[in-house]
Amino acid sequence: MFQYILFDLDGTLTDPKPGITGCVQYALHEMGIEEPDLDRLEIFIGPPLMDSFMEFYGMERQMAERAVEKYRERFAVTGIYENELYPGMKEMLAALKEAGCHLAVASSKPEPFVKRILEHFGIAEYFDVAVGSGLDGSLAQKEDVVREALRRLGEQMDAAGSALPQDDSIGKAAVMVGDRKFDVIGARALGLRCVGVSFGYAQPGELEEAGAWRIAQNVETPGRILLEEV
Repeated sequence: MFQYILFDLDGTLTDPKPGITGCVQYALHEMGIEEPDLDRLEIFIGPPLMDSFMEFYGMERQMAERAVEKYRERFAVTGIYENELYPGMKEMLAALKEAGCHLAVASSKPEPFVKRILEHFGIAEYFDVAVGSGLDGSLAQKEDVVREALRRLGEQMDAAGSALPQDDSIGKAAVMVGDRKFDVIGARALGLRCVGVSFGYAQPGELEEAGAWRIAQNVETPGRILLEEV
């Protein structure tokens, strides 16, 4: 089995659609753009917000920065709780922890929000570390977040008298779990395999095209895959 498992948050551990799309809609309104169809805003679930506002609505960087500020204005108070844990997720995390796996969260969401969400749903206890992007724009890309999660896990292992592999064997010991191509790409950049979850927000064929190692169709499947001998 994998000793170290990194999980994405949005679309992987929780279904954040109402909160994320509602906050994007609010931010767009504040920027003079009306988007009544929340389903069209699902594309914002996964990638960095700044990139999404620039790519999907053609904003210049300064305007996108303002949109991110307005998004967070609503998210910090309301949107963060417009979210729900996927059924069976807590049980899967408990089983992995009981099996001796070291778990981490590696999310593009700002780290303070990541930690609040884990606490809100009562699953923070299962994770050795929880890493997100910085409110100052640091760790903006998924590869950077995954690298930082591995670094913090390594520090914990060193303190406990064991060690996280630092050579090519890291790919046999650690794995990423996520629902978008960004998770797959970020993991592969660091030599990790990625279990893609199709119950999140990937477009058809997105995970396969990005090079996901395995695809999980439901919440129960990732646990079985992660506990297999590799």
